[in-house]
Amino acid sequence: MSACSSDIGADTTWRAEATRRMNRMYRRQRHIYDGTRRYYLLGRDQLIATLNPAAGATVLEIGCGTGRNLVLAAGLHPEARFFGIDVSTEMLTTAISAILRRGLTKRIRVAHGDGTTFDPSALFGIPAFDHVLISYSLSMIPDWRGVLQAAASNLKPGGRLHIVDFGHQERLPGVARALLRRWLAMFDVTPRDDLEPVLSAMADSSGASLKFERPFRGYAQCAVLTFTPGPLTP
Repeated sequence: MSACSSDIGADTTWRAEATRRMNRMYRRQRHIYDGTRRYYLLGRDQLIATLNPAAGATVLEIGCGTGRNLVLAAGLHPEARFFGIDVSTEMLTTAISAILRRGLTKRIRVAHGDGTTFDPSALFGIPAFDHVLISYSLSMIPDWRGVLQAAASNLKPGGRLHIVDFGHQERLPGVARALLRRWLAMFDVTPRDDLEPVLSAMADSSGASLKFERPFRGYAQCAVLTFTPGPLTP
């Protein structure tokens, strides 16, 4: 996904290159992605189970990939509506097939989009979301701070940002941690070790509340940032 840029032409070029790069990576992997990732993308299901969207709520996943999380969330939370964006058109092809197979086209919509610059109105015809979910995507996006800012700015008042990703692995044996980090680097995956302070600063500046955990001996890090509700309408 693209870094923020004031030059629209340059930004479009960057996004096109990002799409090509991610399509090269996932053109074949997408067929086995869900079967292999379930063993090491830990904490996704727990985060989805605790979304607790209200009836009619809108939920966006940034970096929705194969649509696996959206399909699971739609089954667990049948009264909510779900949306997804991804920079890889190859992954979106798989997501659309999964949504069609499960008869969820009325409740899940996906689009080709950049997590740092997406426009909900242009993509989906809605102004903002009640929830934004980011699952194991920040560690693959160079401008991950830009993604957090974009997610927060496209939430409704009182909305919630839900994140799960690779953590510090601080409670894993040193050798296991070193091997894991080396293996992740082969796939351009970089754990965001300063995610908690960045989210804390966002919470402090906006008056939001932050819940942050490091489950699985620090293998993962999970966060929920809850923003302050707007004034009640008379």
